[in-house]
Amino acid sequence: MERTIPLRALLSVTVTTAAAAVLTSAGALAATTPEPALARAPATAGLVVAAAAPAATGTADAANAANSVNAAKPTTCLRIRGAAACVGADESDRPGISVEDTAPDRYHAVVEYYLNGYLGTKYVIHNLGHEGEIRSNREIGATVTFRAAVYKGNHRIKVSRWKTVRSDTEYPVKRDTDVTPSTARARSQICTSTKSAASTCFADRKQTVVYACDTSADRRQARAEYFLGGDPTARFEIHQLAGVNTCGKAEHGDVRVSKYRASVFDLGHRVATRLYKYH
Repeated sequence: MERTIPLRALLSVTVTTAAAAVLTSAGALAATTPEPALARAPATAGLVVAAAAPAATGTADAANAANSVNAAKPTTCLRIRGAAACVGADESDRPGISVEDTAPDRYHAVVEYYLNGYLGTKYVIHNLGHEGEIRSNREIGATVTFRAAVYKGNHRIKVSRWKTVRSDTEYPVKRDTDVTPSTARARSQICTSTKSAASTCFADRKQTVVYACDTSADRRQARAEYFLGGDPTARFEIHQLAGVNTCGKAEHGDVRVSKYRASVFDLGHRVATRLYKYH
């Protein structure tokens, strides 16, 4: 004999099954639905800030490094055995251009240089001191072409290659190629000269300026040779190579000329000179 299920019980089972199905589908929907954008915003913002912070720090570090490099202003040097010639900033221990004797021998170190791309005047500093001593001149041009050399007396023994650099000196010398012997004499307090061949003039009222003038139309060159501030261990030279009625000019700040003479050279051979005079 069959038993029939009451209608009330059948309805109860149907409602229970439907509710379970609804709960199950709701859980699945919750598991597969992405988080709202608003909920992710704080985490995303945090990542952006974290990524931006190292970039800003790196930029600051790069700026500090650039500033430190600019502040250091390293020197540019040429070295051979016995001599080191350098062009550096005024904050360094080698202001302007300098030459150091680097060997304990009977030779001496020399730096030869041109200023502002002009090859009509060559400047020379002979360092007659001992090993480790430095001689220099702070007044140089914005562009310097220089080389190191080693001399025995007045004879060059060896020399480095030429190098051209930009200078950051606080005492730049402007290019001046229009000075004639008459102009140099008018601007100077004292002059000395050889017979119609060369003259050396200088003025030192506020700033010492030395001129080397060629006064003869020949293939020989005029040369000024002088010492500064009573120091006998550094001889300065101006070689005027541009020809007759031209003058080379050197500046030396407030350091006075103490001994000087005018000479004429045929290449490296001295053909005329005056005795040194004292100032």
